[in-house]
Amino acid sequence: MAPHVSESALAALVEDLAGEVITPGDPGYDGARTLHNGMIDRRPSVIAQCASGADVSHAIRFGREAGLPIAVRGGGHSVAGTSMIDGALVVDLRRMHTVVVDPEDMTVRVEGGATMAHLDHACQPFHVATTGGRVSTTGVGGFTLGGGSGWLERKFGLASDNLLAVDLVTAEGKHVRADAEEHPELFWALHGGGGNFGVATSLTLRVHPLPRMSMSMLLYLPENAPEVVRTFRDLGAAAPDAIGGGAIYLPAPPEPFVPEELVGRLVCGALFTYAGPVEELRAFAAPLFALKPEVEVVTDLPYVDLQSMMDDPPGLRNYWSAEFLREFPDEAVDVFCDRGAGIPASTAIQHVLFLMGGAVAAGPSEFPQPWRTAPWAVHPFATWEDPAYDGAARQWVHDVRADVRPWALDATYLNFVGAEGEQRIVSSFGEENFRRLADVKAAYDPENVFRYNQNIPPAG
Repeated sequence: MAPHVSESALAALVEDLAGEVITPGDPGYDGARTLHNGMIDRRPSVIAQCASGADVSHAIRFGREAGLPIAVRGGGHSVAGTSMIDGALVVDLRRMHTVVVDPEDMTVRVEGGATMAHLDHACQPFHVATTGGRVSTTGVGGFTLGGGSGWLERKFGLASDNLLAVDLVTAEGKHVRADAEEHPELFWALHGGGGNFGVATSLTLRVHPLPRMSMSMLLYLPENAPEVVRTFRDLGAAAPDAIGGGAIYLPAPPEPFVPEELVGRLVCGALFTYAGPVEELRAFAAPLFALKPEVEVVTDLPYVDLQSMMDDPPGLRNYWSAEFLREFPDEAVDVFCDRGAGIPASTAIQHVLFLMGGAVAAGPSEFPQPWRTAPWAVHPFATWEDPAYDGAARQWVHDVRADVRPWALDATYLNFVGAEGEQRIVSSFGEENFRRLADVKAAYDPENVFRYNQNIPPAG
């Protein structure tokens, strides 16, 4: 425990909170500070496991009076581990995970600590959905406020395009509701600006009918990858908006549908998702089936099951980045495949090309998301267990970025990257947007209390 937190102040916080206060030495401390990225091992002074917006307000005021840095935890998926800081107060939202669907208004209200699993399980009985992350353990709040890229984005837009209102607790502990009418400039900033402006205690999102969902995952030997990736690219370029997907190099997973002799070997996969029936998807993807995959999985499935299909176990070491591409010509395919074929052994690295475009590129251009115009995104996603591979895995991610830079925008989706420096943040919003975001920051968090994020310092 930090020496400058008095026992009386801590006792007052315990008294004020409906949730739980955890400090070093408490039985649940190590579990409460564990993050998705196993590389992050930080020891905060106080973890306030909030149960309500009032708890969040109490915790922020306590942290500020005690002079503690303040970090905010939703899902804990940030690759840089920004929700856990040494010596800090952590505002932990995970107890706040209620999701209420209104199928008549076609909206859903999601508390700030909910994950994609909470959101998708609540929506599934009504056959509605909104764009979610590609794994079920991601926190809805950080995902949405950072922009929100997922399988349904080409049909329904980014998660932030579906954002109707945010209930926020500011750096002063005040409660603010931001929407198109109230605090409209703050509401604009919450479309990509992340957790810079306050703690989101709830988000209201638009949902859409989703009566059918299907997917096809085809796995090939890596020597066939260039032809597979070119075919995937050509299909994707002409795909209807209901299609999402990615081409991916990965070690073949130990799943029942993967032959034993392939498990753990490097393969190239082509994944398409479709907001429609499997028969139509199979017809669309016919040129990929013609390339004779080693493994074919083609099925109708509930969206909630698709969303958990690629879940990584927590605790692996993680390092990722991304480049959003203006184009993906044959030369880019070749460098993508060369780098995929050279994935370091004994890692679980995934080398992904995402199909973008559709409703993302056609969507609202007024928000600070210049990367949304890109038709493709390359996402080197390194996960591994042995710290001995730290250097090789990081270098591989850097090499992928360098390889595809000739075709890349300056801007990237900041939820896909770690701490890559201030210039990366500025260019990902665009300079004019960044100045406007800094003005909003100055209005709502002039002392940069919420700085453990892709940070926007306050103007002036």
